[in-house]
Amino acid sequence: MRTTPGTVAELIARQWGDHRPGLKYGGSKGTAVLSRHRTAQEAAARAALLVDLLSAEAEPHIGVLLDNTPEFPFWLGAAAPAGAAVAGINPTRRGPELARDILHTDCRILVTERAHLPLLRGLDLPGVRILVTGTEVYAALLAPYAGAKPGEAVLAAPGPGSRFLLYFTSGSTGAPKAALCSQGRIAAAGASLARQFSVTPDDVHYVCMPLFHGNAVIADWLPALAGEAAVALRPRFSASAFLDDVRAYGATYFTYVGRAVQYLLATEPRPDDRDHTLRLGFGTEAGAVDAARFTERFGVRLVEGYGATEGGASVQRTPDTPPGALGRAGAGDDLAVVDPETGAECPPAVLDARGRLLNGSAAIGELVNRGRSLFEGYWRNPDAEAARTRDGWYWTGDLFFRDADGFLYFAGRTDDRLRVDSENLAAAVIENILARWSPAAAVAVYAVPDEAAGDQVMAAVALEEGRRFSPQEFSAFLAAQPDLGTKMAPRYVRIVGSMPTTATNKVHRVALRRSGFRCPDPVWWRPPGGSGYRPLDPEDLAGLLAAYAAHGRGELLDR
Repeated sequence: MRTTPGTVAELIARQWGDHRPGLKYGGSKGTAVLSRHRTAQEAAARAALLVDLLSAEAEPHIGVLLDNTPEFPFWLGAAAPAGAAVAGINPTRRGPELARDILHTDCRILVTERAHLPLLRGLDLPGVRILVTGTEVYAALLAPYAGAKPGEAVLAAPGPGSRFLLYFTSGSTGAPKAALCSQGRIAAAGASLARQFSVTPDDVHYVCMPLFHGNAVIADWLPALAGEAAVALRPRFSASAFLDDVRAYGATYFTYVGRAVQYLLATEPRPDDRDHTLRLGFGTEAGAVDAARFTERFGVRLVEGYGATEGGASVQRTPDTPPGALGRAGAGDDLAVVDPETGAECPPAVLDARGRLLNGSAAIGELVNRGRSLFEGYWRNPDAEAARTRDGWYWTGDLFFRDADGFLYFAGRTDDRLRVDSENLAAAVIENILARWSPAAAVAVYAVPDEAAGDQVMAAVALEEGRRFSPQEFSAFLAAQPDLGTKMAPRYVRIVGSMPTTATNKVHRVALRRSGFRCPDPVWWRPPGGSGYRPLDPEDLAGLLAAYAAHGRGELLDR
């Protein structure tokens, strides 16, 4: 592996003239392979088109609303040498919220595909030029630039400080924030992971997590570029197709977030589950129990890590990291677990012989970085930046606890944040949508721990006098909301006589969270894989509690 790159543009340029495999797609249905040289060629053509389309006054931002098709890495590879930046647009967003993401990041070009055109129908996107891949018009636009080379077409000379990504990350309030990622920081992160995992040109990185999310770009695509490995694409994650893809591609490495590992474990076991080329998976939120099950079943080691797209704090795993822990503070970081109200450091965790947390109410706090931070800010959101860096510290917004030896354990999200299947959601946004339901007199949305990883959405609903909860009407209402993202619908709905409040007449969210679905009020729920709501009966509750115990997460219900 070569010396550490200063920019992503440098990594793209290194592909030129290298005819080893660079990009694979199609999977088990028929794998197509492009060389590293060809991928650089395709990126250079798009960079030249970009330079001609963008006026000098426009921000050099490209919105990319695509599944994991070859076009996504082509446009990432175009932006870096051209001195432009990619805003990853999440296709699970809907209506005005989707439009807001595109316009907020000042995208003058939006690259999408036919499958996503219905999402854009009716949206007001003034000044945004839409390029639809796979069309004759798109091919005609690119044709004149077929002979371009990396670095020939430039909006601004790329350097380590050049803006490269504007990737959305949700906060505790309001709309998602676009985290700024420079070429230098991102290139260094990719090179670091390539060294950590000994990536070589013989490796194939399977990208099955969405490229609009930082995990896939920073932890999968970039380490492959730095290690001169091939990248293999899956348009959207599929548990049932995972092993077939891995075998077709000869994949050796993959990343995961949220419940991906649980979905893979839920597939029917096969005698050939260990017949593949995978050697490593890297991600977050699999949990110690399921990581061990994954290794036992598939023979693949999973490495859990922690590091936000913002770059404000990272936790690095060491060989002596105990089960369930993520590791210790990364080099140069001074991480502490503090009470978010007082800023006082929380006491060390007390763990029993099975690793269960015994003093969660005292030991769990927000993770802060009191030292050097690589946080580069949010796009045009000074209030969010100030909140993230208050008192001279970087506040992650994530809950952790630390054991007596300094190892850090992830414990969830701060109060008004939910993380559902790898997506950060804001409770207030979901509340505003549910409040439109005419039978609802009051709504409160909050997180309850998922039985395997992350959170689930729970809503407490007080009904108007004389109204009864109709699961069919509620499901129909949810389906009709254009801005309700695919992961925002509540898993649990608690029907309350009146909303519990504090002495200052604020909704008592702490009480709601602590009781969760174990409460005297009627609770309706959508079982995993189910399409409608049904009452949570004693048998359902017993099954849920058993699932929490099996995953070692029972104590989270009591925090």
